[in-house]
Amino acid sequence: MMDHLLTILVFFPLLAGLVICCVPKAHAQKSWWVALGIALIEFCLSIVMLMQFDSSNGQMQLVEKMPWVAQLGISYFVGVDGISLWLLILTTWMTPLVILCSVKSIQSAHRLYYFLVLALETFMLGTFVALDVFIFYIFWEVMLLPMLLIIGIWGGENRIYAAIKFFLYTLVGSLVMLVAIFVLVGLYKVQMGAYSLSVIDWYALSIPGGFSIWDMQSLLFFAFMLAFAVKVPLFPLHTWLPDAHVQAPTGGSVILAGILLKMGTYAMLRFVFPLFPQAVATYASFMIGLGIVGIIYGALVAMVQPDLKKLVAYSSVSHLGFCIVGMFALNLQGLEGSVYQMLTHGVGTGALFTIVGCLYERFHTREIEKFGGLAQTMPYLIVVFMIVTLSSIGLPTTAGFVGEFFVLFGAYTSWWGYSLLAGLGVILGAIYMLWMFRRVCFGQPSSETVHGDMTIREWIVLTPYVVMIFVMGLLSPFFFKYIEPSIKVLMERISL
Repeated sequence: MMDHLLTILVFFPLLAGLVICCVPKAHAQKSWWVALGIALIEFCLSIVMLMQFDSSNGQMQLVEKMPWVAQLGISYFVGVDGISLWLLILTTWMTPLVILCSVKSIQSAHRLYYFLVLALETFMLGTFVALDVFIFYIFWEVMLLPMLLIIGIWGGENRIYAAIKFFLYTLVGSLVMLVAIFVLVGLYKVQMGAYSLSVIDWYALSIPGGFSIWDMQSLLFFAFMLAFAVKVPLFPLHTWLPDAHVQAPTGGSVILAGILLKMGTYAMLRFVFPLFPQAVATYASFMIGLGIVGIIYGALVAMVQPDLKKLVAYSSVSHLGFCIVGMFALNLQGLEGSVYQMLTHGVGTGALFTIVGCLYERFHTREIEKFGGLAQTMPYLIVVFMIVTLSSIGLPTTAGFVGEFFVLFGAYTSWWGYSLLAGLGVILGAIYMLWMFRRVCFGQPSSETVHGDMTIREWIVLTPYVVMIFVMGLLSPFFFKYIEPSIKVLMERISL
C-alpha cells in the first residue's frame, strides 16, 4: 500500500464515489453521509502520506512511475514535495467541510452533486501530484467538467452564463499551453534524441532565451503563464471569477476559492519557474506589477460591492495577488510566503464563503444593506465571522498574517517600493472587510424575524476553520519545515 500511496490517495474519491450511485432514490437526500465517509477516509489517507514524508528532503517523494505510451515518452509519473504536500492536505481537509456545508443548500440531484464533488477532489489531487506533463494536462482539463456542472446545475439565476464563461476562459488559456507543450516535446526530442513528457526530464532542457519578447523562452513562458494566470485569476484575466462565485452554490464557491484557484499559482512554481528561469528573471518586475495592480484593484472593487458574496470574490483577486508578488520577488522569503499565502487564503476564504452560505440560508439574500444587527440575534455565528474577518485582514496570531508578512518581507528585499505598494492592499483590505463586518453585524436589525444562531452542523463545519486559523497563525514553523527544503531546491534549479 505504501508503494502506491499517492495513486490510492488520488483515485480513491472517484472510485469510492461510485458507491453513491447505489444509494436508493428514495434515500438520495441522505447520500451526503456516504460522501462524507469517503471524504473522511481520504483525509486519513493524506495524514498517512504526511507521516511518510521526510521534511528534511526537498526532492520528490513517494514517487510512482510506470510507462504508459512508451514510444511517445508518456508515463504515469506522480510524486509529492514540500510545495505540493500541504496543498494535497488542504484539498482532503476541505472536501468533508464542503460536503457538510452543502447539506441544506443542495435541494435536487443529491447523488450527482456529491459524486461530482468527490470526482473533483480526484482531479485536483491529480493536478498537484502529476509529474508527467501529459498526465498533468489531463487532470488540469478534466477538472473543468465537474465544476462546470456544479455551477450550471445548482447555481443561481444566471448559472449557465457563469458556468460557460468559467469554462471558456480556462479552456482557451489551456489550449495555448497545449501548443507550448508540443513545442517542448519536439525540443526535447531534438536535444536528447528521445521523447519524454516528464517535467523532471524537461528541467534539463536548454531553451533559447534572451531579452526579446519574441525569443523561444519568452514565448513559452507567456503561453504557460496565460493558462495559469487565468486560473489564479490574475488581473486582467479575472472577470470570470466574480460571476462564477456569485452563481455557484456555497460548496462550489468554497472549492473554487479554497482549492481550485491555487492550481494556477502551484503550476507556476512547478512548471514555469524551473523551465523558463531566464524569462522569469526578465519579466519578474512586470509580473509583480500585475500582482500589485490585482491587489489594489481587487480591494477597491470589493469596497463598493453591495453583494456580500461578490465582495468576498473580489477579495480573493486581491489576496491572490500577494502570491504572485511573493513568488516573483525571487527570494526565499517571498517564495515561502507565496506558498503559505495559498494555504491561508484557502482556509480563510473557504470560511468566509461558508459563512455567507449560512446567512443566505436564513435570509435568502446576499445584499449587505439587508442585514444589520446580527450580533443581537446570532452572536455565536458573528464571533466566528469576526475571527475569520480578522484573519482575512492579517491580524497577528492568525493565519492571514504570516503569509502576507513573508510576502511583504520578500518584496521589500527585492525592492522596497514593491512592499510599499503591496502593503497598501493590506490597508485597503482592512477598510473594506471591517466596513462590511460593521454593516452586517451591528446597528439596527433590518429584519423583524429572529433567525436562529448556529446549528450543530454549522458548528461542525466552522470550528475546524477557526482552529486552523490559529494553528497556522501560531505554529507556522511546523508548516515551513516541510516547505522550505523544496523551495531551496527550486531556487537552485533557477540559480537564485
